[in-house]
Amino acid sequence: MPSNHPLIESRQQEVIEDFSVFDDWMDKYEHLIDLGKDVPTIDDARKTDEHLIKGCQSRVWLAADETEDGGVVFTADSDAIITKGLVGLMVRVLSNAPAQAIAEADLHFLDAIGLHQHLSPTRSNGLASMVQQMRLYAAALAARQS
Repeated sequence: MPSNHPLIESRQQEVIEDFSVFDDWMDKYEHLIDLGKDVPTIDDARKTDEHLIKGCQSRVWLAADETEDGGVVFTADSDAIITKGLVGLMVRVLSNAPAQAIAEADLHFLDAIGLHQHLSPTRSNGLASMVQQMRLYAAALAARQS
């Protein structure tokens, strides 16, 4: 079984606990929308095609920057509120973790909170595209670091 970096694992557990208080999926969607309000927003100058995630129905911009200690900081934005919440959730779990850990992370929390079962196919594909892009950014930074 793949193991996660302690920071990523603890953040996943926090998300699972946060979502466990909601019984109804409408409440979970409301929580996602609230998470979107706290996303570290990408600079407007970076809202370019280069940072646009392919495979999302709505427009999602994602940027990754390396920290001094080899971590990755993500900033993002979306023109759709639930999608912004989804990218906010991913930023919350992965940002500031080591690049290699992000590239190899087992993101089990997505199933644990029921996202895969409750998202529409287009949102689910968009989420997969976000995860893939975050892993690619991290893998590229990890390769540069080694």
